[in-house]
Amino acid sequence: MIRINLLPYREEKRKERRQQFYVVATLMAVLGAAIWLLVHMINAGHLGVQDERNRIFQDQIAALDKEISEIKDLRGQIDRLLARKQIIETLQSNRAETVHLFNELAARVPSGVYLNLVTQTGDKITLKGYAQSNARVSLLMSSLNDSPFLAGSEVVRSVAETLNNRRVYSFEVNVYIEKPAPQESGATASAATTRRG
Repeated sequence: MIRINLLPYREEKRKERRQQFYVVATLMAVLGAAIWLLVHMINAGHLGVQDERNRIFQDQIAALDKEISEIKDLRGQIDRLLARKQIIETLQSNRAETVHLFNELAARVPSGVYLNLVTQTGDKITLKGYAQSNARVSLLMSSLNDSPFLAGSEVVRSVAETLNNRRVYSFEVNVYIEKPAPQESGATASAATTRRG
């Protein structure tokens, strides 16, 4: 027996297709929303992790900045201590210099010359005093130039004055301390040992 379907099957198929479309569209929307939510949650998790890392880095940077400032303070203290040490070493090396200078002046100042002021600025010695004549000032300079400890004497001024009803010459002379070079002192020491032997 042959069956014939007289129902409007095209309408039924359209309804089915429409329902399938709505179901698929709804599923796709739900799936899209789920994917968006998942991506959002993953990004939020990544942002949270990155924020935590940034906070850790900032804490470490702050700690390093504090350590760097402490290191700078320590370097400043070290520099100040080294400067003090240098000053002490300079004073230690020059402590006998003043005694040696006065011994040299006592030996080199000729008669007729009187010193009333001796000042030192670095290697420069300024001598002020009175002399019986300009020839005595010249003799003083020559004697100072003959010293192995002093060199480069120069007259700053020499003026005739009357002092206690006597005519004298008030003078000012600059002379420089001559420091031996390290090679010279080594050569002098070896020469001294050669002489002794």
